[in-house]
Amino acid sequence: MISLKDVQDARERIGKIAHVTPVLRSTQLTNICGNQIFLKSEHLQKTGSFKIRGASNKVIHSIEKGAKFVTTASSGNHGQAVSYIANKYGVPATIVVPENVSKCKVNAIQAYNGKVEICGTTSSERLPRAQEIAEQEKGVYIPPYDDPFVMAGQGTLGLEILEQLENVDVIIVPIGGGGLISGILTAVKETNPKIKVIGVEPELANDTFLSLQNKKITAIPATKTIADGLRTSQPGDLTFPVLMRYLDDIVLVSEDEIRQAFRFIMERTKQLIEPSSATTIAAAMFNKLNIQGKNIVSVISGGNVDIHEVQQLIVNTVE
Repeated sequence: MISLKDVQDARERIGKIAHVTPVLRSTQLTNICGNQIFLKSEHLQKTGSFKIRGASNKVIHSIEKGAKFVTTASSGNHGQAVSYIANKYGVPATIVVPENVSKCKVNAIQAYNGKVEICGTTSSERLPRAQEIAEQEKGVYIPPYDDPFVMAGQGTLGLEILEQLENVDVIIVPIGGGGLISGILTAVKETNPKIKVIGVEPELANDTFLSLQNKKITAIPATKTIADGLRTSQPGDLTFPVLMRYLDDIVLVSEDEIRQAFRFIMERTKQLIEPSSATTIAAAMFNKLNIQGKNIVSVISGGNVDIHEVQQLIVNTVE
């Protein structure tokens, strides 16, 4: 398991790459939720998501160890981040993406000079392919979440929250493979264990929820949740033990709740966030947390939305 020292080392390594993102507030959201809601705005991060933190930590470390080529598998955001940092250091990168990847994310990967290869629809298909390419090209595979350097890099977000806000009671974090929440859990629980950390998954992508219930990693079939950044089939081998040790709770949100949260943030705060990010807003808006009168930080994990999908996300919302 990673430690607080690993997260602190990551912050040193990526300090000149990742932004310190702002914390935003919405009075209307606070009134609806019955809690003080703060939005940790990683949609304003470099490459449009938190993924630059972990990707930079892993890629820079790999380059320091002599890497001349990197690969990864990604539904989009991690691929953008790996492409960005590899391009910055002059190292070629190949990103293996699913067939249903968002076009805007492919465009961004290519804009950072990343090579795109399409493979299947699930993480269980694209991860082995990315690893195979790395082996063939004598490169380094950069895992999207299940890696200590990636996890520690994501944990720097937790350190920022603790420094930016006093008297935080709860932090809500979306869960895909678990890299983000395991890093935040390590940073927060090893600094102030009184702060609760609650994970959120879509009902249609509840692999971590089931795994925690079963107390062992449990896979699910391919999912079509609109929260495309959370379409993993199972938690990571390295991330899951951190959740088992530290996570206070996990809640599920429906597809319509995600849509309503997405629309609310766009209408009332004028911020464009991903459906994956909207899961944390949905958890607060629809009282999934069963908490009142607390200071809650909702992690907005990214904002890379295909502009052509925005209308569909809004129109399909049930009034």
